[in-house]
Amino acid sequence: MLHSRVTAETISALYQQESRRVLATLIRLLGDFELAEEALQEAFACALQQWPVEGLPTEPRAWLVSTGRFKAIDKIRQQQSQRKYQQQWLFEQDEDIEAFQPDESSAQNWQDDELRLIFTCCHPALSTEAQIALTLREICGLTTEQIAKAFLTSPVTIAQRIVRAKNKIRDAAIPYEIPTAEQLPERLDVVLKVIYLLFNEGYNQSSGDQLLCAELSAQAIRLGFLLLQLQPDTETMGLLALLLLQESRRHARIDPQGDLILLAAQDRSLWDQALIQQGVQLVERSLTGRRVGPYGLQAAIAALHAQSPDAASTDWPQIVALYDVLYRFEASPVVLLNRAVAISMAQGPAAALPLLQALEQNGELAQYHLLDAALADLHQKLGHTQQARLYYQQALSKTAQQAEQRFLQKRLETLG
Repeated sequence: MLHSRVTAETISALYQQESRRVLATLIRLLGDFELAEEALQEAFACALQQWPVEGLPTEPRAWLVSTGRFKAIDKIRQQQSQRKYQQQWLFEQDEDIEAFQPDESSAQNWQDDELRLIFTCCHPALSTEAQIALTLREICGLTTEQIAKAFLTSPVTIAQRIVRAKNKIRDAAIPYEIPTAEQLPERLDVVLKVIYLLFNEGYNQSSGDQLLCAELSAQAIRLGFLLLQLQPDTETMGLLALLLLQESRRHARIDPQGDLILLAAQDRSLWDQALIQQGVQLVERSLTGRRVGPYGLQAAIAALHAQSPDAASTDWPQIVALYDVLYRFEASPVVLLNRAVAISMAQGPAAALPLLQALEQNGELAQYHLLDAALADLHQKLGHTQQARLYYQQALSKTAQQAEQRFLQKRLETLG
């Protein structure tokens, strides 16, 4: 049954929302990453041709999977000489298509396919860096440039990791499955990291004109809920709590022109109290569990912000203490940067400036524009106009995010 005529814009929006779920199922059905990616593109190409004329299918996702699968089968049949794609079960299991009819089991099929693909990409036979890069590319649809930004490395390096990871999965015949209960704990941390990085890209896009991408953030939260159902681990709770608490501020983070509003200046009446309540409840459950970890601690910090009626009443000393504990779990320069910013709020800019200068000298964050922005802010507060101008200019040169560029440019202009 077809209904409702559609435009190319409608199909483009559907691609943003559904393409990664369709890909996950095509990979299960076809057993090959590259073939599934080609099938996905073929399916949407057909949709662009047919749907504006024939109307939107009742189950667009099922239509895309069926179309992509049959296109791939046709291609395999046409390339009989390419033996590596000769898998007889592709032609014998037509009943799989029934799984994509609108019945009560459909939602679970899609969810299982996504989880299977996440755990396939995060298989321990791959390096941790390759696991994360591959999952962000295949499950989340991030570009190599976006992933490189998250890793603070080059797109070429990321592309090479992804290609090697796909080859390893194929050559080692890594199974496309959700791990057993015994295997889950050792594979959970990388999956949590992937969901965390996906949300971060939606919360603060690494490039482009728009600061926020609601679809990426929503996808990360949905995957967090799926993972919590599969493994109600305290760190899974902590991660989901963190995402919900951060998401609660979405509508207050930009002005009507799409420009960035810092936390201290946000209209807190715009914060989503339902998400905050849900996040705080998960934080409390997470921190009472046996395994308190970095996501639970970050969520606790986010909860302190979320529960403060205004910026002035934020419990900054408690936030500094939480960053001290977080650093024991995750000894990264980004944690030290955030801790220094918290110290500047608790004790004043003069107390934090030497900490940021030490991070600058260390060099690990040399390409991280937020370090320059933080240094500029402290120098500005201390009346060091020349140094503040220099650091704002450096921060501007290191970000491709246009909303951030506009914010930094405004800060420069305030210096005169």
